[in-house]
Amino acid sequence: MDFPVAPVVSRLAPTPSGFLHLGNAVNFTLTWLLVRRAGGQLHLRIDDLDRTRFRPAYLESIFRTLDWLGLNYDHGPTGPDDFEQHYSQRHFLGQYEAALQAASAAHPGLFYSCRCSRTELARLALPDGRYPGTCRLVELPTEAADTAWRAYVPETTQIAFPDLWQGPVAVPLGQVLGDFVVRKKDGVAAYQVASVLDDLRLGTTLIVRGLDLLPSTAAQLWLSQYLPQAQQFYQMQFLHHGLLLDAQGQKLSKSTQAGHQRGIMEEASGPQVVYAAVTRVLGLPAEAGESLESLQAALERLG
Repeated sequence: MDFPVAPVVSRLAPTPSGFLHLGNAVNFTLTWLLVRRAGGQLHLRIDDLDRTRFRPAYLESIFRTLDWLGLNYDHGPTGPDDFEQHYSQRHFLGQYEAALQAASAAHPGLFYSCRCSRTELARLALPDGRYPGTCRLVELPTEAADTAWRAYVPETTQIAFPDLWQGPVAVPLGQVLGDFVVRKKDGVAAYQVASVLDDLRLGTTLIVRGLDLLPSTAAQLWLSQYLPQAQQFYQMQFLHHGLLLDAQGQKLSKSTQAGHQRGIMEEASGPQVVYAAVTRVLGLPAEAGESLESLQAALERLG
């Protein structure tokens, strides 16, 4: 693993659509360690676009879990009320929409309207789960009611970028993700759009993600070519860390990770459970996971 190059600005980006599980806690702790090692700045960026699954209890648990882990941050909401009043993505919906409209106008054919229902999407999906492009040739107007916008991603599209953990990476975006949604049927920008614009707004220079999110990174890099004033997203440093494995060496699914039902803070005996998991991901000696301070010291010794 290569360490990020200064200046480093990163973020913790939880979603209040469920309680934080072990995988979330490991990612946040690793991000915190890398930013603090670099003497960088850390934002708390809570992604609440999905208001159908939003619950106040989930939002409150984010702040409680970060405190439990001992992870501080330099910029962001101080609590649930401050978040709702000043930091919620609802305050930036106009900016997301303006960027989508500008990209659509500047690049005809980049987006197309999709009227498929969830039932149809499940029925039409390719064996790998991708959308087969059913509405590509229908030519519905982009202002048509009850339609989502999808990005037209050619089958041969491949996105290459350097990764601090994985080395040179090439993601066949057209084959692993296909025509992804950029604007939902309710007229609200989708995650990939909001994430790019939020990171640019915060001045983010480092994004730390699990290896399973490589397709999302590729989608955002591809999209940033077309969104206005988003080309600098290509200067981002990425680090995709390994995933948590079970005793048989298999990836832990979200449904089997500790803390999925009530949150890792409620189900673990203490934050040392998370620190121990971070040491395994980093390949550090077991004693490095005794505390956050010992993790910091062990990371410093790596180089």
